[in-house]
Amino acid sequence: MDREVVREGLAAVLGVPITHQCRCRCSNCVLTVENFLSTAWFDDDELLKSIPISDLLNFFKIFSITESPATPKCLHTHLTELSIDEKEFFDPKYDYDFTNTTDSSACKRGDEPYKRPCGWNRIALKVKGKYEDDVWLGPDGWRSSSAPGEWPVCFHGTTIDGAKGIIQSGYKTGPREAYGRGIYSTPDIDVAVRDGYAKTFTSKKTGKTYKIVLQNRINPEHRKICVKENYWLVPVPGGTSAEREREIVNSAIRPYGLLLKEIE
Repeated sequence: MDREVVREGLAAVLGVPITHQCRCRCSNCVLTVENFLSTAWFDDDELLKSIPISDLLNFFKIFSITESPATPKCLHTHLTELSIDEKEFFDPKYDYDFTNTTDSSACKRGDEPYKRPCGWNRIALKVKGKYEDDVWLGPDGWRSSSAPGEWPVCFHGTTIDGAKGIIQSGYKTGPREAYGRGIYSTPDIDVAVRDGYAKTFTSKKTGKTYKIVLQNRINPEHRKICVKENYWLVPVPGGTSAEREREIVNSAIRPYGLLLKEIE
């Protein structure tokens, strides 16, 4: 998958252009994988009430971007783009092209059936070493069975814009809300696309249209299986503080790949 197309897909998820390097060469406009993992699901409600969606500068500062006296000042009054260091953001040795894969062999992850995302191209995020351990990912390489301690796979396509709406309105409304407040995902990539989880974008590089979805691992100890088939819920009780919400989500559901699929 062309890396420029991948950056365009990431930009579609975040709602702001992604470049190789910020024009003012400061650290404030850099999107790290830590930032992305922290903000993939939601943001602080009070912050959202005061900052436009397109103004992500202070949005990312509240996580892991810090300034020192030697840090160059950002030249952007309102942030119009972000940059990434691809060597630190992506982990290409774990990329996998499922475009021509057929799911003919049964396999499990986290003791749950794993339906591989056939027809999609996975771009791996550099998540190893970002948490207290890497057991949740399981061993490298193809396996038909689960490994002790690894988490099941799920799919979700909520964008930053969508996540903002979720927090401000008490999570996404609709039939899934009947199962409780929290983060919904599915172990079936087809359900993720069918139910509108996938973000669609048209590449300026290729002129083609793609869908993009997050591939995640979900902690079985924090997951509820909904009565409706192929829906999983990470419960987040009403009235939970923003800090506690982050703790719950970071310990329960973790993106580790971007899935892209050409549709036109």
